[in-house]
Amino acid sequence: MADLDARGTPSRRFPPAPESVAEARRFVRAALGGAAPDLVDTAQLLVSELVTNVVLHARTEAEVTARVDDGTVHVRVGDRRPDRGLVPHGCPPYAGTGQGLPLVAGLSSRRGVETGAGGKTVWFELRPEGPPRRPDDWEPAAPPSVPGTTVTLLDVPAALYAAAQQHRHALLREVTLAVAAGHDLGVPPKDLAVALDMSQLITASVTAALRREPSGQAIRSLPLSVPPDAEPAVQTLRAVLDLAEEGARDERLLTLPALPRQRLFHQWLFDQIVGQLAGRHPTAWTVVPGEPGVSPSELVAWDAGQVQASRTPTIAADERNRIIAANGPAADLLGWHADDLVGRPLTTLIPEHLRRRHIAAFTSLLLSGQPRILGRSVPLPALHRDGRLVPVRLFIQPQETADGRTVFVAQLAPRASVPAPSARPAGVARPSVARRVPDRLPPAAAADTGRESVLPTLERLSLLADTAAALSNAPHLDEGLEQVGRVLTGRLADWCVVDLFTEDAQVERVSIVYHSSRDPRPEEYQGVLPPVSDADRGPLARALRGAGPLLLTEPPAPSEAAGPLDAHYLGLLRAMGANSVVVAPLRARRQILGALTLARRGLDAPFGEEDLPLVDDLVRNLALGVDNLRLYQETRNIAERLQRSLLPRLPDAGNLQLAARYAASSATAQVGGDWYDSFVLPDGDIALVIGDVTGHNLDAAIAMSQLRSMLRGIAVDRQEPPETVLHRLDMANHSLYREATATCIYGLVKGTENGPWRLLHSSAGHLPPLLIHEDGRTRYLEDGSGLLLGVDPDAPRPQGRNAVPAYSTVLLYTDGLIERREEHLDDAMERLRRHASALAREPLDVLCDELLIGLGADSDDDIAVLAVRPVPPR
Repeated sequence: MADLDARGTPSRRFPPAPESVAEARRFVRAALGGAAPDLVDTAQLLVSELVTNVVLHARTEAEVTARVDDGTVHVRVGDRRPDRGLVPHGCPPYAGTGQGLPLVAGLSSRRGVETGAGGKTVWFELRPEGPPRRPDDWEPAAPPSVPGTTVTLLDVPAALYAAAQQHRHALLREVTLAVAAGHDLGVPPKDLAVALDMSQLITASVTAALRREPSGQAIRSLPLSVPPDAEPAVQTLRAVLDLAEEGARDERLLTLPALPRQRLFHQWLFDQIVGQLAGRHPTAWTVVPGEPGVSPSELVAWDAGQVQASRTPTIAADERNRIIAANGPAADLLGWHADDLVGRPLTTLIPEHLRRRHIAAFTSLLLSGQPRILGRSVPLPALHRDGRLVPVRLFIQPQETADGRTVFVAQLAPRASVPAPSARPAGVARPSVARRVPDRLPPAAAADTGRESVLPTLERLSLLADTAAALSNAPHLDEGLEQVGRVLTGRLADWCVVDLFTEDAQVERVSIVYHSSRDPRPEEYQGVLPPVSDADRGPLARALRGAGPLLLTEPPAPSEAAGPLDAHYLGLLRAMGANSVVVAPLRARRQILGALTLARRGLDAPFGEEDLPLVDDLVRNLALGVDNLRLYQETRNIAERLQRSLLPRLPDAGNLQLAARYAASSATAQVGGDWYDSFVLPDGDIALVIGDVTGHNLDAAIAMSQLRSMLRGIAVDRQEPPETVLHRLDMANHSLYREATATCIYGLVKGTENGPWRLLHSSAGHLPPLLIHEDGRTRYLEDGSGLLLGVDPDAPRPQGRNAVPAYSTVLLYTDGLIERREEHLDDAMERLRRHASALAREPLDVLCDELLIGLGADSDDDIAVLAVRPVPPR
């Protein structure tokens, strides 16, 4: 039964319990019986949100009043916590929490908050004509009204903070409801109250700080005001969140556990508050050490446009396992059009035998928050549209969107072309727009004002040395040019742009680096440029023909844009706000490779004629570095093609199933000395070969190819026992490479169609084969072990003989699969046994791929795997 307040308005009080939300809804519907039905529905929705806020945050009784005057609905929701101010931080529509105040702001005709000594009241009105088209926002949230100590959070990524905050609120809400319903999560009600208060205080303080900062920045440094005695409350909040995470992982809450970076971010946030209250100095988020999948360096919010512009095959998927972006290189690699991939399940690109594993791993990540392959370079096959398998290395990193969601961005590369994990976000593709790190600028270049036009001699030499080192130390040309851009925008210019000729004589803008995070991002000027035509007479066209360095003391007039390239370049200069520009050709080996553009915006220190000699020296070094990296990449591509040509096609062996995999190192050269082989001898025996030539370079690959060819020739011609074949191979190898060494296993699988089968093998210093029984038992076949090839060609070689039961598997492998630095070999071999035992009944393709995924990720050595399994006819 409703009461009446002093003005005769129906009023009712509700206890601080979850059930009060539904009761308040029913009360409002009854009290507004004479209003329009749509207004009553809206009022119920808004009252639900406001009473929920009272239950979660104020934790006092809620007083709700509702009436109708001339068709206008008036509703008031009050609590007894005047000290707990509103925190309208705003959330996207899909967020689980934080929507109450934005909903009230968006759906009401008028609204506000009244605060008195005994409490505060949020009120709103709903008029028949509906809310205004652009309702004013709530008043900015005030910082906590308690004596505070300033805690500084350095380099806070806006997107990651939004995601972490949303998840923290969702967890605490779920815990509150669970505890109220009598579920035991190990969280004392008193601790939960402290955690809720501390979380709300942090949110209020961060929200107030964000409102004082310019919007649109990817990273910010925020001053927070927190009580000087907040350390116990922060530790309580940390403990409650840990228990909540445990409950989420056990599926006792509706909210999923946090992803790794969100957990790491909260740990850093709490450590900063506690540490600075204790007198310690701030530690920037950007220098926090990470783990695979939790790197703190991905600061820029994910953007689908950056994926599209990337020249690295890149695919992005959302938390529903749906592809939301794919670029042309990825589509070409897998036989699709990029637009056709968007919206499809990610399993479209995963081979049938790995789909169940992928779904299990992806579900496990969401349910447990524990990554398996995030942040790691993993060799596995992708599925081409025509059904064939494409061996790739996969590197996945999570990224947050600007509104707090999580996206999984995957870079793919052909198995012998390995993407090196970089410190930038995985989805931030080239052409790049890189941040300047202001703390490392020399005093002479610290701002747009006061920059010296001519650098001192020592600084000139230092700049030349640093740009050369940045390019020479980079594993890829794109990454090297980005590092060069950061050096130049830190010391010489506000903008650095590099344009290069491609193999088909097009011009591509491969790097744009800017001086300040407040600068615009001219994304429309990235990528392939208009061709250099006879009509183009502008500075970029002239530089691409070999003229320069050219000095522009003011932007060209629009009338000077004679051709499409001129107009495009003029638009770029306008977008940068450039007041002075130097553009110079990149020339090496009597060829023009491209052009470098350096631009300054300020009027106080424009480029002058005295800067041109320095720029000329810079482009000489830069062109030489670009040429060297291109030659290196060309060599790597040749090595990749060579490596692919050396991989054999496995024979059709009847009732002997065969599978093999090869993965280049994730950290070293694309070509090495690992190899496998299998062929049918004239007498019907199946030959199995695996080996590893010392070295990871082209010489090792050449030696490997010759060894493989000689072994085939000797084995097919002689058809002798394995130990004799290896002896002859050692003698032949000694005549070619007296100092070269290699390991090798040569084996023969003998048996009729129905069995029994046996393996005869001899090993030249190679790791022993692993016999995997159908029931999971495993045994290393250590008999038949002898010296490496190249040590003593006259030494006798033993032979091993072992029965191979039906449905068991013989696994041959190279050391890159198991050996790790600072780990004993016995431990590594035991790990292989465990993995192989668990996969004993899986198809051979699954077994090989799972071994590479589970053991070969991030391996700094090449890997070859060969498996054989006898399967009698049914």
